[in-house]
Amino acid sequence: MKKTKFAGCFFIMLLLYACGGKSSSGNTDQAATKTDTAQASNKKTILFFGDSLTAGYGLDDPSDAFPGVIQRKIDSAKLPYTVINAGVSGETTAGGLGRIDWILKQKVDVFILELGANDGLRGIPVKSTAQNLQAIVDKVRAKYPDAKLVMLGMQVPPSMGGDYVNGFKDVFPKVAAANKMALVPFLLDGVGGNPKLNQADGIHPTAEGAKIVAGNVWKVLKGEL
Repeated sequence: MKKTKFAGCFFIMLLLYACGGKSSSGNTDQAATKTDTAQASNKKTILFFGDSLTAGYGLDDPSDAFPGVIQRKIDSAKLPYTVINAGVSGETTAGGLGRIDWILKQKVDVFILELGANDGLRGIPVKSTAQNLQAIVDKVRAKYPDAKLVMLGMQVPPSMGGDYVNGFKDVFPKVAAANKMALVPFLLDGVGGNPKLNQADGIHPTAEGAKIVAGNVWKVLKGEL
């Protein structure tokens, strides 16, 4: 696919992340319920903390979002983990920092951080994004020092300008390296900009697209479990 076409599609995709205004309080309630279930069964918890990609914006069945697909992979492998989906559509790194303390009231064994796309869309300074991500990681480390951490990388389109594009892309591996986190370089690899793998709006992944996104994460996550 030509880079210009990808850039246009990817920019539109990022736009809906910021404008995806459906309430995600259901994910919060589901997270609490799943945590209780995990604790009752002595399973460890994997918490996905992110935006509309994690929340499964636009999917008929929330379990078709990539965290749900990963839960099915875990179940098939008979691993003792329960996935908690703590995604909120439109979330920025600052928003995530504002709610992380509440989320960490539940036990976390593996923390997967998927935030930053909305920062990039809004042109938030790269330094601020990096600081917010680091602050989130610091809070997780302080509360659960033995938890394993995974960073999911994001990118912005070339239209944002070369310096910003490169600086933004570098935030994720730098924060991951500084904290010895496992890293998925680009969460939407193989899906972003592909109309066959996005919903009718041409923006968010379909259930089939979410399977590929889950595969990108699983390649890294399975080694951490």
